Amino acid sequence: MAANLADLSAFVAVVRTGGFREGARVSGVSASSLSQAVQRLEMKLGVRLLNRSTRSVAPTEAGARLYERLVPALSEVETAIDGVNAFRDRPAGTLRLNVPGSVARLVLPAIVTPFLKAYPDIQLEVTVEDGFVDVLAAGCDAGIRYDERLEQDMIAVPIGPRVQRFATAASPAYLNARGRPSHPRDLLGHACLRGRFSSGATPPWEFERDGEIVRIDSVGPLLVRLGSAVDLAIDAAVGGLGIIHLFEEWLRPHLDSGALEPMLEPWWQNFSGPFLYYPGRRHLPAPLRAFVDFIKT
Repeated sequence: MAANLADLSAFVAVVRTGGFREGARVSGVSASSLSQAVQRLEMKLGVRLLNRSTRSVAPTEAGARLYERLVPALSEVETAIDGVNAFRDRPAGTLRLNVPGSVARLVLPAIVTPFLKAYPDIQLEVTVEDGFVDVLAAGCDAGIRYDERLEQDMIAVPIGPRVQRFATAASPAYLNARGRPSHPRDLLGHACLRGRFSSGATPPWEFERDGEIVRIDSVGPLLVRLGSAVDLAIDAAVGGLGIIHLFEEWLRPHLDSGALEPMLEPWWQNFSGPFLYYPGRRHLPAPLRAFVDFIKT
């Protein structure tokens, strides 16, 4: 008897993400629903497909072989179904994007609303993750990252501003009390509000002027998770706790209002804007194709 397509898809989601909870997150269903689907599939096939423990889920030899065959087969099914979009007046379906917090805050707001108004039959799902991920394994159609973090063998399309820069600032009250740095190295004597990636790495602050690059590994009273807790660091800087170094667009409202005072501006480092990236293949899902065409115009 043929296995249910939904159960096969559930099995692939669990193996691809390494567990029922993560598979549920990217699939938009409950972990218990995925578990029941895999159990039905195992009963129908008469073979165990997954080894389960309290800590991990891994495919058996039979499960691994089935997964290898299912991934391209299900991709072909999705492509065939998506091909029906060619007969519609306008593309429809779900577009799943994986983006860092900075992109969700600074780049997508200017794009999402006009895009969804232009394509009302498309539903956009955005997952915010600041670490680099395999977009396919995460159940997404495409990701947005900066060029130094792009996967090889991916097609990359510019999205958003082509040049950005980091700004360094503090509240006037802090600078009046502690003094105004004239060189990046002066920051070593100041309270700096730092950020940490989800990987645990704390990136140094980089400055550049006339070809000279200075990296500062400063310390301070506050360390936040980049992306998810950046607003806390900004509020702390506005409150006079210390110096912040962040995307200029993120700080711009506070710079314009005078709540934060810029410093070391000749040293602010420029870098290229983000890219939309996706696997190279002949046929793109209609929602992704519409999005690529939209950001190119």
